Amino acid sequence: MDTIDWNVFLSPIVLSLKVSLASSLLVLALGGLSAWGMSRRSFRGKTLLETLLLLPLVLPPTVVGFILLVMLGKKSWIGYVMDSLFHQSVVFTWGAAVIASVVVSFPLVYQTMKTGFASISADLQDAARSMGAGEWQVFRMVTLPLAWRSAVAAYILGFARGLGEFGATLMIAGNIPGKTQTLPTAIYVAVESGNHALAWWWTGAIVMISFLMLFAVSNRR
Repeated sequence: MDTIDWNVFLSPIVLSLKVSLASSLLVLALGGLSAWGMSRRSFRGKTLLETLLLLPLVLPPTVVGFILLVMLGKKSWIGYVMDSLFHQSVVFTWGAAVIASVVVSFPLVYQTMKTGFASISADLQDAARSMGAGEWQVFRMVTLPLAWRSAVAAYILGFARGLGEFGATLMIAGNIPGKTQTLPTAIYVAVESGNHALAWWWTGAIVMISFLMLFAVSNRR
């Protein structure tokens, strides 16, 4: 390890953990609320909407990244507003990496939370409503506590998926060392440049982190 710069080694690890932490919290909220809403309502076009929500699960990450690049680039209205208000582009920032991670991990979180909500007896929720609880109170005091195991699993899966995201992140955030270079992109560059020793160290780091996250899911009960 004496031939490897510690700052160079730690930088993508720290950034990857930062991106994964932010994206996993955000996607847990978005995926959980979406799953709760979809599990409570039946409406025309529900199947179509749910298919769209799950689409990132089967699309190539580069396709997801390209779509995000078009949607958030300077020529888009979102990019124009961001540039006008904050003089800052969305793309090629660590925030763009967070967005990419949220999009690709959303289907996993959504499906996990939906399964958790479906396992809760409707009688318990109806009993809370009969005692005067509103829908938000039912969700906060009955549904969510009963689905906490699914919420933990969804969070960990979202974190692990965001940690391993490569294609969409590379498309929208780029590979700027110290700024947007995450572990997967750092490994790719290290292999391309022939620095296999550094690639192996980074690979070991991401394998260890991912293993611990999946191990936590397996033992959540």
